[in-house]
Order: sequence, then structure tokens, then C-alpha cells
Amino acid sequence: MATPIALFPSSFTPFTVQTQSSPPVSIYGIKSSDSSSSLPPLLLLHGYPESHIIWHLIAPKLTSHYSVVIMDLRGYGASSKPANNTELYAKSHMAQDCIAVMDSLGYANRPFYVCAHDRGARVAHKLLVDHPTRVRKAILLDICPTLAMYNSPDPEFPKAYFHWYFLIQPYPLPETLINGAPRQLIEMFLGVGKHPIFHKDALEEYVKCMEDKDYVHATCQDYRASATHDLDEAREDLDKGRLIQSPIRVLVGKKGVVSRLFDVEKEWRNVTADGVPVEVEHIDAGHYIPEQVPDTVVSNILDFLK
Repeated sequence: MATPIALFPSSFTPFTVQTQSSPPVSIYGIKSSDSSSSLPPLLLLHGYPESHIIWHLIAPKLTSHYSVVIMDLRGYGASSKPANNTELYAKSHMAQDCIAVMDSLGYANRPFYVCAHDRGARVAHKLLVDHPTRVRKAILLDICPTLAMYNSPDPEFPKAYFHWYFLIQPYPLPETLINGAPRQLIEMFLGVGKHPIFHKDALEEYVKCMEDKDYVHATCQDYRASATHDLDEAREDLDKGRLIQSPIRVLVGKKGVVSRLFDVEKEWRNVTADGVPVEVEHIDAGHYIPEQVPDTVVSNILDFLK
């Protein structure tokens, strides 16, 4: 499945990096410059149910400041979609994909910045914990730690995030239902009728992704992993004192569920080492921050990731 980069300037070039051999996993992405650039590297990670396309309003405004790398998470977009084994979608594996991509592109042993949304921000959380010397700073968009969210006692949370509990149901229930109406599901998840914030070409790319049965299965596996392997990993990290060691800034949409139902700063401080800066800003947006308020994201990147 080839993903076009028409929404990005021609200065962005595609890449494919094999990050795992058994089973083989290749990660697709685009980048703004080569590793010989003196600009600091910045990795951008997308969320569900989207792809690297979410950064099309942001990445072009960053190329004079950073060497920008944008990748499709495993299971998403044009990256590999290994089947059957849910463990392959544990965030530890997806974080390792990020390291393999950055190493392959010429940034081996070099620290880099991260800005990540939704599922990508969950990968970024594990990246921060597992590879603390590689991430200088990170901006996380509209999430709390996965363990804290699944442990929420508020009955409003499963009502608002019903898809978390739908997508983790055993194969093939969610896959069958999604495959029956992929466009309608995308429009429902993205709130297309209520929030016309998505570029029509970007929206069509998301629809094409959801029309791919392998994408549907892989993204369900991603959520199944979050409810099992990721929770086990998160508990083990906390038990062993493995905490975030790099400064983070969390942008939370005031109109979203995370802002309304969670003490965001408290939850992130709970998983961050003492003395490490944790900044939280509640911004005028919903959940899909990169496409709703791209200029706000750009200004925060330029302000914080330096």
C-alpha cells in the first residue's frame, strides 16, 4: 500500500526502513533532509485512525529549524502490518521501530526531539522510558498515560472512549463490523459532520487506509496490545522505577475528554522522574490537535523543542 506525499512539499522524500526481521517489519515515512544537515532531528508520530498525513499542515513550517522525520507506525499507513500476534504491537516494539528508523536515517546514537499525537504519543511515552538518552524533549498531544486511563473509575470515560473497548474485542468481531462500513466509521471517529477540520485529500487518505482489511486488523491489534501487553509493561516500569527522564510538554484540548476527566499534570508527574520538567497546557481545541490548531503546535514545537 503506497502512501502519496502530495500534501507535502517536494522537499520531503519517502523512505522505507526494515526494523525487524522475524517477522519482517518495514516502516514507511518521509523526511525533509539527510543526516548531514546541521539541524536537530525531530520525529513526528501520528495517532488513530490516521497516518503520517496528519502533519501536513505542520511539518513544512519546521524544515528551517529541524530535520523532520515523519513515519507511519507499524500497522498504519504504508508500514508493515504483521498479523495474528498481538504482542508485536506492544509499545516497546513500536518504540524500537522509532529507534531503528532514526538510526537507519543517519541519527544513530544522536538524541532527537519528538512530537506525537494520540497512539503515537503512547509510543513516545514508551520511547522516553526505554530509550531515555535518545529523546532530548517531547511534546505529547492529548493523552494521559495508558495505565491511568484504563484505571479511571469515572463511568464517563468508557462512554466517551467506547472505541477502546470495542477495538479490543476478540478477532474477528470489530474487524468484521469495521470492514462493513469503513468510510462511515472514519467519519464517525473523526466527527467529520460536526468538525470539518480535515483537508479533503487527507480525509480520503484515512478512508483508503480504513478500506484496507490489513490496516483494520493491525490497528485492532494495536488496541488489543494496549489493553494487555502495554499495561503489563507500564506496571513493570513503575515497579522497577523506570520513569520518564526527559522534559515533556503535554498539550491537551480543552474540548476533549482527557482535559475533562483527568488531572493531566498529576498523571504525567506520576510517571516522570523527580526534578524532570513536566509542562501541561490546555489549549482551545478538541482531540485532533495537529489538524485543528496546527499553528499552536508549531509555536509550541519552536518554543519547547530547543
